[in-house]
Amino acid sequence: MQFAKRLQPLQSNVFADMDRAKAVALAVGQQVIDLSLGSSDLPAEAHVIEAIAQSLGDRTTHGYLLFNGTLGFRQAAANWYEQKFGIKVNPETEVLPLIGSQEGTAHLPLAILNPGDFALLLDPGYPSHAGGVYLASGQIYPMPLRAENAFLPVLADIPAPVLAQSRMMVLSYPHNPTAAIAPLSFFQEAVAFCQQHNLALVHDFPYVDLVFGESGELGKESRGAGEAGGERITNAPCPMPNAQCPIPSILQADPEKSVSIEFFTLSKSYNMGGFRIGYAIGNAELINALRQVKAAVDFNQYRGILNGAIAALTGPQSGVKSAVATFQGRRDAFINALHRIGWNVPTPQATMYIWAKLPSPWSQNSIDFCTQLVKQTGVAASPGAGFGKSGEGYVRFALVHEPLLLETAVERIAQFLH
Repeated sequence: MQFAKRLQPLQSNVFADMDRAKAVALAVGQQVIDLSLGSSDLPAEAHVIEAIAQSLGDRTTHGYLLFNGTLGFRQAAANWYEQKFGIKVNPETEVLPLIGSQEGTAHLPLAILNPGDFALLLDPGYPSHAGGVYLASGQIYPMPLRAENAFLPVLADIPAPVLAQSRMMVLSYPHNPTAAIAPLSFFQEAVAFCQQHNLALVHDFPYVDLVFGESGELGKESRGAGEAGGERITNAPCPMPNAQCPIPSILQADPEKSVSIEFFTLSKSYNMGGFRIGYAIGNAELINALRQVKAAVDFNQYRGILNGAIAALTGPQSGVKSAVATFQGRRDAFINALHRIGWNVPTPQATMYIWAKLPSPWSQNSIDFCTQLVKQTGVAASPGAGFGKSGEGYVRFALVHEPLLLETAVERIAQFLH
């Protein structure tokens, strides 16, 4: 049987590879501490579960759900966005429900790219961003992220011939896997760049709320991305008078939504990963194009899940604050434990990840490091190379366990390294 060539670059996946390595470790009797997958272990809030539970007994929720039936969710999403970022949003034309934001980032290239067109992607970056481009028969130009540039791409380094064939740029800050944050000034630069070169600007935004107490440090200067070597840029104050935005949205840099679309998921902020609910928000033409692709692939989720999502967006936000405090405590425990064993890793200001530069002799073999680590100690992590060529030399740890278990993991890592 012959299959499409577009499947060839999809044969390797960092999460699938580590899943196989974990299975081998379990088979030889290791107690696995899985830090490889960023799936929150925290529960969804009780009022969210109650909204879903009440829907189950309502037989009118059991049928297909078409776009017009999602209006209540779209209105809740638009209101949430306006309250958080001060951006006016039309729920009819500028919001689209998604089966998790990954569905949107993977399907959008089908609406934008013709075969052979380029997409500009972060390197390292989230694997589904590349997967969507491959499915659309597009080409990828990786924008390297380096520590000396605060893990921001240097837009001036993109070659002119590539730009001439490019149709979209994908950003994602706070960033998975590096945990880097981007100032509003960088987003403003990216918007101007995409306007100049007629690119759709796609921003994957799952970690908008997972920002820790030091978020005020966003105002400090960081190495910029405008020129190689680094123009100094700072995060401007939130531009909308009533917004609550320690981390900027791309739409604050493009309030007219001229070229931008942003993807949000309830997986991280509301611990609803298994419910697969998110949405796209932004430029009406991009929203409509994605809606056309979506209409050919699926309907929508069960209405009860959307009712739960509405409860999450409109109800008490104390659960979000509690989750952030939990991940901050885990971050501190894990970083302190790494420092005690002599692995000096920077403290991230956001996300649920630690991006650690590998020590010698593993500095250029992250896959072997992770494979041997889980085999010998049961500690599973994600190799940096699995997120792109520029991720080589790093490893990503997901903070999805309690502090004591995270410290146990570091003790095992210390034994492995020494």
